[in-house]
Amino acid sequence: MTISARLAVPACLALAMMAAPPAQAQTAETSFFVTSNGIGNGGNLGGLAGADNHCQTLAQAAGFGAPKTWRAYLSTQAADGQPAVNARDRIGKGPWKNVKGTVVAKDVADLHSAGNNLTKQNSLSEKGEPINGVGDKPTRHDVLTGSQADGTAFAAGEDRTCKNWTSSTQGAAMVGHSDRTGLRDDDASKSWNSSHPSRGPDGGCSQADLKSTGGDGLLYCFAAN
Repeated sequence: MTISARLAVPACLALAMMAAPPAQAQTAETSFFVTSNGIGNGGNLGGLAGADNHCQTLAQAAGFGAPKTWRAYLSTQAADGQPAVNARDRIGKGPWKNVKGTVVAKDVADLHSAGNNLTKQNSLSEKGEPINGVGDKPTRHDVLTGSQADGTAFAAGEDRTCKNWTSSTQGAAMVGHSDRTGLRDDDASKSWNSSHPSRGPDGGCSQADLKSTGGDGLLYCFAAN
């Protein structure tokens, strides 16, 4: 190797290091991810508190937990004298970035618009990995939300939240498609947060039921601060 070549190698390495932001800096800015795994008990998440704790625990393990407060993107329906809770009202103001530093939405309005940046490539887990979608085995793109397309709760009556995230048997939970893809070319199939209710032989809310339609009990997690 010539002297000029030997000098060029470290120079190139230095330029590459300057061009790429440190992984730690990107991690520190993370404010959105899809959980790499579910709680494992179907639609029984232990209520909103249990779901939030799951987000916080995974974020902490990935290196971007506290002081951030992590919230699961979930709605609850009015029941037993308690008012409904809208997913859109509990996740902060944005903007939100994935593990790689990509902005997925600037604010709540952008998140619930056609212009958001939620795609299979950007809806990454806390580990920076894509979630299996249509065409992958097993498909895991059904993400629990219990929400309408605008991020609000469904009216009381027909269950869309597995009994406000306490049932692993009877009921149903509205899910969204993390890859924005379904079996049909319609708005519901392309919706990240309101594609179809869960269903299955166990009643609609068991872990097996969630898996049977292409899910795994995964959640969207947002840093609320």
